[in-house]
Amino acid sequence: MPTPKITKSKSKKAPISALTSDVFNIEGKKVGKILLPKDVFAAKINPHLASQAVRVHLVNKRAGTRKTKTRSEVAGSTRKIYRQKGTGRARHGAITAPIFIGGGIAHGPKLTDFRLNLPQKMRKAALYTALTAKYRQGEIRIVNSLDKFPAKTKKMVEFLKNLGLTANKKKKNTKTLLITESINPNIKLAGRNLQYLLVLPLYQLNTYEVLRNKNLIMTKDAVQLLTKSV
Repeated sequence: MPTPKITKSKSKKAPISALTSDVFNIEGKKVGKILLPKDVFAAKINPHLASQAVRVHLVNKRAGTRKTKTRSEVAGSTRKIYRQKGTGRARHGAITAPIFIGGGIAHGPKLTDFRLNLPQKMRKAALYTALTAKYRQGEIRIVNSLDKFPAKTKKMVEFLKNLGLTANKKKKNTKTLLITESINPNIKLAGRNLQYLLVLPLYQLNTYEVLRNKNLIMTKDAVQLLTKSV
């Protein structure tokens, strides 16, 4: 899977002194504004750190559970299959040797732990880099509340259309990431059948998913809890 990249926006950058964003309801209408935290949406952009965070995330997804059995682990007798000398054949000690059918595997793969660790400060800085880039490109939508959202895919499609975030087959990446302040079963059920939508609670938010998806939708409560929960 190719590593997401931070691209420079052609649009004008929003002034750092006015970090505000419109707040929409589920009908796509503006209902107010919200003041965004500067340390999250006006952070210093560090593409190298974001790339490192993406690499750590992808490496940590590797299970490392493939394994073959050695001659000491396969089922089979350990009795010497025939006498050492006098048979005219090569000497062998057990039927579980790698050269026999059903024997162990020599130099096969082992259980491996591929996990890498990224310090919390670096992980936060990488995430803030990605969110700042998305904010400057105008790819973040803030909604007031989704607590009473029905568990219906049809309603989720209508909600995305109201925000102008439906999938476009002509464009390569039109996927949307919906971030809620906590696990919402109705939102998860409503969006799980849409290939162009990914629903994540705030505590699972990471740099890779922010960069991999074109658009971001965040609830108002998620924005307010962002600096405390990540």
